[in-house]
Amino acid sequence: MIKKIVWVGLLLGLSMNAQALRLTSTAFQPSQPIPTLYTCEGKDYSPPLSWMDVPAGTQSYVLTMDDPDAPAGLWTHWVLFNLPAKTLGLRENLRKLPQNAQWGANSWGHLAYNGPCPPTGSHHYVFTLYALDRVLALPAGSNQQQVLKALTPAVLTKVTLTGVYSKKNQ
Repeated sequence: MIKKIVWVGLLLGLSMNAQALRLTSTAFQPSQPIPTLYTCEGKDYSPPLSWMDVPAGTQSYVLTMDDPDAPAGLWTHWVLFNLPAKTLGLRENLRKLPQNAQWGANSWGHLAYNGPCPPTGSHHYVFTLYALDRVLALPAGSNQQQVLKALTPAVLTKVTLTGVYSKKNQ
């Protein structure tokens, strides 16, 4: 019976680990406002992030931050890939990546974090962390579509953390 459960879980792409990968920030709670410090109205710092309960076999991570509420459709604010397996978080205002990690291009074409900056209303900002069974063979500056295409066969599991933001000066 256990073999059947594991097989069904593998077919569905489910992680068979006892603990699921978790992603948190000391800057904001899930589904709560992202502080102004981490937005275009503040210092545009990247927020501190940490993760735990990493699946066995993890070789690297990919991290993205997207705004699914953007008027033009999904807008990417941040792309990092090939974060080493030993990395369990990122500090606030990240400027220097861990060794061998790469910046990907966001929707502005920047190799950097660009924080929440909704033109109107309240928007959701989704941080997605992927645990991969390999390091991606991509050049620095690859865009999110290239990174997502390359990571698809390598995903062990993924987790999201969503925050919200509304501009103060609209």
